[in-house]
Amino acid sequence: MAQSSKVSFSMHGVGVSGGIAIGNAHLVTNALVEVVHYHIPKKALVAEILRFENALARVRQDLEVIREQLPVNAPAELTAFINTHLMILADKHLSEEPKAIIEQELCNAEWALKQQMHELVAQFELIEDEYLRERKQDVVQVVERIIKVLLGHPSEAVQPDESAMILVAYDVSPADAIQFKHHQFAAFITDVGGATSHTAILARSLSIPSIVALHRARDLIRDGELIIVDGNYGIVIVNPDKDTLAEYRLRQEQWELEQQKLKRLKQTRAVTLDGVEVELHANIEVPSDVTKAKSVGATGIGLYRTEFLFMNRREMPAEEEQFTAYRTVAEMMKGLPVTIRTLDLGADKQMNPDAARSCTNPALGLRAIRLCLSEPQIFHTQLRAILRASHYGKIKILIPMLSSLSELRQTVTLLERAKESLRAENIPFDEEIKLGGMIEIPAAAINAEAFARELDFLSIGTNDLIQYALAIDRTDDAVSYLYKPSHPAVLKLIEMTIKAGNKLGKPVSVCGEMAGDVDFTRLLLSFGLRQFSMHPAHILTIKRQVLQTELEQAAPVARKIMNAYDIDKIEPLLAKLNQ
Repeated sequence: MAQSSKVSFSMHGVGVSGGIAIGNAHLVTNALVEVVHYHIPKKALVAEILRFENALARVRQDLEVIREQLPVNAPAELTAFINTHLMILADKHLSEEPKAIIEQELCNAEWALKQQMHELVAQFELIEDEYLRERKQDVVQVVERIIKVLLGHPSEAVQPDESAMILVAYDVSPADAIQFKHHQFAAFITDVGGATSHTAILARSLSIPSIVALHRARDLIRDGELIIVDGNYGIVIVNPDKDTLAEYRLRQEQWELEQQKLKRLKQTRAVTLDGVEVELHANIEVPSDVTKAKSVGATGIGLYRTEFLFMNRREMPAEEEQFTAYRTVAEMMKGLPVTIRTLDLGADKQMNPDAARSCTNPALGLRAIRLCLSEPQIFHTQLRAILRASHYGKIKILIPMLSSLSELRQTVTLLERAKESLRAENIPFDEEIKLGGMIEIPAAAINAEAFARELDFLSIGTNDLIQYALAIDRTDDAVSYLYKPSHPAVLKLIEMTIKAGNKLGKPVSVCGEMAGDVDFTRLLLSFGLRQFSMHPAHILTIKRQVLQTELEQAAPVARKIMNAYDIDKIEPLLAKLNQ
């Protein structure tokens, strides 16, 4: 079929890595859809189980080879992702349970594995925390890899091509991405995933445009079709006409030129036109993320999510393992501040899914600091590890999901016990370590001044604050359109918190997605915010906005925004503020 006769259409998903890519689609097989159920005679059971075990061994070998052959300049995240997949592969729920299903149901290995995968994914679906819920895709990716071996599929082969290629898949595992890396794909687009999926993290680390949650891209796009990927707005255009193609080629050149200009800002201090200095910190999940943070000139780590250490395993990490991870980050930052958030797991996110409590509404259940206070030994181990690491750098402790002063005071008591236990063993730590609290529940924002009196600093988690304030599950497609950071109630809660901290001379930061959203930079600065923490990919863009901001000029528009009670009036004012 000639190019001119192909139908042009567009798709919308979630843009997780900015930029514009133009190239030909390369479709990756989804082996899961090829799995069929068939009966195995009893005499063939041993052979079927052996076939399954051989497939596991083959995948394990492939992953280990990929890990060993990682190039020196590969993104640091890749090793962590491959290790995660190897841990999933070794877990008995994936390596042993399918064999029991084969024996009980006399079914083929592919079917048994797929049924077990659905069981595990269902458990992950109960998780309220977006980042941890996305880890279900790691299970799916590992299962996909095993099934490809069971079905006898060869590795995906990509023919060399002079033109740019765009990977189109149901999902992309880190291992697949490493194998594809030498073909230098211009972009990733997938049917599933979210902003915190490994695919998204990988795309950001590779600095290539990426869009996830397209739902039917794999079905609707044909191999070789010309497509445009706009990672800035989450748009995919298939078979663009000449005018659209010309427009996006121009946009692509402009985007690349802007990125080159931004790199020049790395060493520039973030200071407004009227001389107000601003700290731009990075959010990280694993120690290797520090490399990216430093490459864009981050002046600290504003949020180290420790959940990654506890993921995809059936036992809690020991104190020594935690201490090593925390110390590594502190040493890599060479005296710059590192804010470590304590464990933000919950009843729906227990280490052993078999022991998880059922919870009607996990978002409102036993999670974060509530869980830590109910499991003092787990909390004690983490606090000791963080305190020990504080001897090696400027570490601060951040407590998630505080809602009452009694929770804070219990936390302080447990922190003192951890300190006493280290003193008794003559283990050094920072005796003056700072303690902060996450303001992510409306009750905490309303009572922010009381928290500021008893804490050393505050950190606003806008993601959950918006979700709780507006009673919206932002991962639910049916209501996610109502998730509005510009809602007047949300803005008032944020302003209230910043003012409370400033009144008492306590530093306040924003570490949610709003910190990395350039549309809100000037408004947050007008509220009095002087510390932002975000994904490293956003730091230079926010720095440029800071450098181009004059607070005296922004103040009148900011006041109008805060006097408005209608979101339809606020958004035009925000646009005016950012002109």
